[in-house]
Amino acid sequence: MNIIIADDEPLALEMTCEAVREVCPKANIYPFSKPSRLLEFAKETRCKIAFLDICMRGVSGIDVAKQLKEIIPDINIIFVTGYDEYTKDAMAIHASGYIEKPVTAGKVRKETEDLRYPLPAENEPRLKIQCFGNFEVYDRTGKPAHFSRSKAKEVMAYLVDRNGSSCSVKELAAVLFENEPYDKKQQWYIQKILSSLQQTLKELEAEDVIEKSYNNIAIVPEMIDCDYYKFNKKDAEFMNAYKGEYMSQYEWAAYNKKYLNDIHKRWKKENK
Repeated sequence: MNIIIADDEPLALEMTCEAVREVCPKANIYPFSKPSRLLEFAKETRCKIAFLDICMRGVSGIDVAKQLKEIIPDINIIFVTGYDEYTKDAMAIHASGYIEKPVTAGKVRKETEDLRYPLPAENEPRLKIQCFGNFEVYDRTGKPAHFSRSKAKEVMAYLVDRNGSSCSVKELAAVLFENEPYDKKQQWYIQKILSSLQQTLKELEAEDVIEKSYNNIAIVPEMIDCDYYKFNKKDAEFMNAYKGEYMSQYEWAAYNKKYLNDIHKRWKKENK
């Protein structure tokens, strides 16, 4: 979960961050002293909660909240202020909550336990994955995921294809670069690709769809909504949706495509 915090007073910003970190230890917390940078960040990174100081130099937290909701309509806005005369304005834009300074963990906990837009359940899929046709990844709202490196997207595809089975970094390198030597240069490059993938998942609030251990990595099937996985469970909707195309942009996917074709033919015979 990504949480953004804005306050132009350094001490107040630090106190709010500490209180939020105590209540949400697993969250990614991003502090901003300049609202303009917060808004730019929100355009690239999906966030669930924003703690906004109402009175900042040169800008109103209310105005920042309005712009933020245009970018992320379902973000939970929690206003933070040392004054209580802004309550009416804060509630007018359907804020999730309101905290008077000083910010404490108790106050943060009270507001985060009663959010306007509830957080997803622990077992709710984090991403929607399309394997039939071209491989594509979407966030919970159906928005296509942006991968800064095409090879990072290919790693994601290969992990989905493995359906929860772990693979080594060396195996990934062999898939991505085929017969190229697995030397230090390639090892460095594959780590850059994995870091890029991790950053993309972080922006999508979906870091837990991947499990990493020493030199091994795997997808967590329960954390994604995937047509290929539903096909494997003989879900009629997805058996019928399969048209013989599987991760079409990747040559290595041809082996599994043959398996899917065989399964599909048998299923159609059994369900005439």
